[in-house]
Amino acid sequence: AMDEQLAKMSPADRAKVQEQIQQQVTMQALQEMMQTIASTCFEKCVTKPSTSLSSSEKTCLAKCMDRYMDSFRVVAESMAEADSQM
Repeated sequence: AMDEQLAKMSPADRAKVQEQIQQQVTMQALQEMMQTIASTCFEKCVTKPSTSLSSSEKTCLAKCMDRYMDSFRVVAESMAEADSQM
């Protein structure tokens, strides 16, 4: 059924649908990555969970998140560069 609908679309409409699907997949991957980072940093930094974070826990979480985001940025930039060379 879905294949039939795609077959009836113009190439431009098909490309639009593919782009929307790719954006959704990318957003899902980003959400999963952020959840993983948050969980990992929480486990690493919050040794005694309570109703608030200590200043050392806040600092640890900020540095942990920054390291992950820096790594992600490097990977994303190198992937974008590789895509542009294809």
